[in-house]
Amino acid sequence: MKQYYNIAGHKLSISSPICEALKRLPGFQPFRIEKTDIDFNFSEGKEMDIPLFAKELYTLEFEDVKGAFGTTTGGYLMCLTPEGKDCLYLWTNITNRTVYLYGNYEPYLLRYAIWVGYGIMTVHHHTLAIHTSCIVYHDKAVLFLGESGTGKSTHTRLWQEHISGAVLLNDDSPIIRIENEKIWAYGSPWSGKTPCYKNERYELQGCVRLSQAPYNQIQKLTILQSIGALHPSCAPQFAYDENLYNGVSHTLDGILSAIPCYHLACLPNKEAALLSCKTLFV
Repeated sequence: MKQYYNIAGHKLSISSPICEALKRLPGFQPFRIEKTDIDFNFSEGKEMDIPLFAKELYTLEFEDVKGAFGTTTGGYLMCLTPEGKDCLYLWTNITNRTVYLYGNYEPYLLRYAIWVGYGIMTVHHHTLAIHTSCIVYHDKAVLFLGESGTGKSTHTRLWQEHISGAVLLNDDSPIIRIENEKIWAYGSPWSGKTPCYKNERYELQGCVRLSQAPYNQIQKLTILQSIGALHPSCAPQFAYDENLYNGVSHTLDGILSAIPCYHLACLPNKEAALLSCKTLFV
């Protein structure tokens, strides 16, 4: 039995038994919809159909997992291998708009695999999942970017504590989409360690790249600097394939042509939150 989801305006179906595994991932429930016309599918594949890499492009590691990502004939392949356990395989068929999954459906593997599959299927539709913490204030969204440990979640928490009306939309991977010449930030099923799964969207007000410093100082970035600030927060494996990278670049260009981007060197304090808020909402 299939289930249907609407994530950032992209309608997708997920078939059994993947649906059963998704019950252990509460982040997806707010995005459930009734049966509808769909844009692409997630279906269970068969072991005998797992393709070979045409070219391995990227290796990755997180927690106890080692993985590889690359191209196949007509699509892409990713394998995720936890230490001492079975693999989870993901491969795509762009022609029939299907992402196939097979193997180990442990929640943390499945969550990441669906994130990658979703990204592949939407990257040429002005859509990017961006590793960032997203706050909403005055019905506008702000992205806080930075490497892990630089204080994204801390800064959005400071906004919520010290700026009346500021609320969290997503703490790890909101979806940014260009629609009708406007830039929108959507909540998503991927919110890291913070359970914040909101099926909402807000027009994007700006982006702020954070770095730690013994002072608070904010500076508006040039377009070139803005690309350098935002690009590292996109799916890293997409940078190694020309087709995927073209989709990422086209969307980034659209975002940064319309939205200001800043660098905030800051302390983890109230004054830093007030400074970024005052700059973005003059």
